[in-house]
Amino acid sequence: MVRQSIPANLSALSDIRRLVHQACQKVGLGEAATYRLTLAVDEIATNIITHGYEEQGLTGDIVVSIERTDQNLIVTLEDTGVAYDPRTRGMPTAEDLDKPLEDREIGGLGIFLALQDVDHFNYQRYDNVNHNIFEMNLV
Repeated sequence: MVRQSIPANLSALSDIRRLVHQACQKVGLGEAATYRLTLAVDEIATNIITHGYEEQGLTGDIVVSIERTDQNLIVTLEDTGVAYDPRTRGMPTAEDLDKPLEDREIGGLGIFLALQDVDHFNYQRYDNVNHNIFEMNLV
């Protein structure tokens, strides 16, 4: 298991991506699945930094935990920023996705795409800590 605390700033995103990519390679996750997981984690980490910390005038860390089970690679991002469950944002409909960019509501598409690209996503908040949990199937 890997567990590393990283300062919650945009320049740290490359460190988070590197940790996820290395873990994917270590467990033999395919190139496409590695890309999808890395992109999903990057999207949520960016939102944690931007909306959970910076826009609130807060500073803190993101703790990245990566573990392998017999069937899954699990990446968890923990933070003490503002509580936010990415699943609560309304998912765009097919009609929303067909609209021209200038007619779409700003925001939410990155989260939608990120959560669609992992095999399982969960969010929990306890002890004033957000837990964003991403799972990719290994079998």
